[in-house]
Amino acid sequence: MATVTLGGDTVHTSGTLPSIGATAPDFKLTATDLSSKELKDYAGQNLVLNIFPSVDTGTCATSVRTFNKAASSLDNTKVLCISKDLPFAMARFCGAEGLDNVESLTDYKDGSFGKAYGLDFTDGAFESLLSRCIVVINSEGVVTHTEQVPEIADEPNYEAALDALK
Repeated sequence: MATVTLGGDTVHTSGTLPSIGATAPDFKLTATDLSSKELKDYAGQNLVLNIFPSVDTGTCATSVRTFNKAASSLDNTKVLCISKDLPFAMARFCGAEGLDNVESLTDYKDGSFGKAYGLDFTDGAFESLLSRCIVVINSEGVVTHTEQVPEIADEPNYEAALDALK
């Protein structure tokens, strides 16, 4: 279990992020077109998992915009923006913002992604949502960078995540 804060109040997650050097846990998420996406669908590509509570909050929206801008210049890399929002909300946000360099996925159906990656909130106002995290997975499926943002309202370290791709 990890401990982070939400507005200064301590909250807990269901586990800890995968270790650097570990094989990335498999996942099954839902895309905005309601299709299922699994880790194997991205075989041979670098992945940046931009994970957050809800695209309808300011910091989460900023992270999607920031990674969308960076993604346009990344070779052999997909940026996956993951929350428990409904697929329709993710599609609406990215469509309204003109964000087409990131892929929006949701863990709303069964929460298996949050459990596998150890980042579901287990208490507090955001209980059952996903903690703000970044996980970078290389083209061989190995975790090369993780960050669980200590205060949910803060942005992740974009530079560190992008440097892990080099």
